Amino acid sequence: MTTSTGTDWAAWQESWDRQQEWYMPDREERFRIMLDMVEAVVGTAPRVLDLACGTGSITARLLGRFPEATSTGVDLDPALLAIARGTFAGDERVTLVEADLKDPGWPARLPHDTYDAVLTATALHWLRTDPLEALYGQVAELVRYGGVFMNADHMIDDTTPRINAAEATHSRARMNQAMLDGALDWAEWWALAAEDPVLAAPTARRFEIYGVHADGDMPSASWHARVLREKGFGEARPVWCSPSDTLLLALK
Repeated sequence: MTTSTGTDWAAWQESWDRQQEWYMPDREERFRIMLDMVEAVVGTAPRVLDLACGTGSITARLLGRFPEATSTGVDLDPALLAIARGTFAGDERVTLVEADLKDPGWPARLPHDTYDAVLTATALHWLRTDPLEALYGQVAELVRYGGVFMNADHMIDDTTPRINAAEATHSRARMNQAMLDGALDWAEWWALAAEDPVLAAPTARRFEIYGVHADGDMPSASWHARVLREKGFGEARPVWCSPSDTLLLALK
């Protein structure tokens, strides 16, 4: 969508997707499995909370597959939220909320008290384990009984250092070749956003909030499953994984 500002939001979404795929070539596969499990557990017209939504990547795929779904996207990043707002402008199925997930009061800003599904991808590794545990407690209160939470993210098993090293070496070689073929990395993408007349100001605010990059943790899938059960979910386990990432599902 090109607006009166001249900004092509679809192009920014596409650019973000390509940049993310430089890090995660199986990104679409994890989204597909995520939505498969949404359908299996809560059906095809769910009320969804897109947690740390960024540009709305999950929401876009959710609505593309399930037109009767609704989504609340919540994030703090003003630049990524600007792209999300531009993308979903006029779509009554989507509500976007600016909030800090480390603020204990953030759920009060949501339009609903409960959700059928809370979904997030490649975002919560920005948090340290203590605030992540607190967040999981809040998520458990937001998911209705029988509802689902899914987190697709980097989850590192420290008990397999040789496997981890081999995977990292292989991934780095792939990423280097992709960059030679013209792929943008995270820093290059943000440099372009900083030069855009519409995104320059929110990008500057974004770096005031986060700095160059947040310093979070990447605990194992077993850690995530254990904490989610402790916070009130009845079941939790991986439903998809790659050599470095996991899609973990928790059922209320």
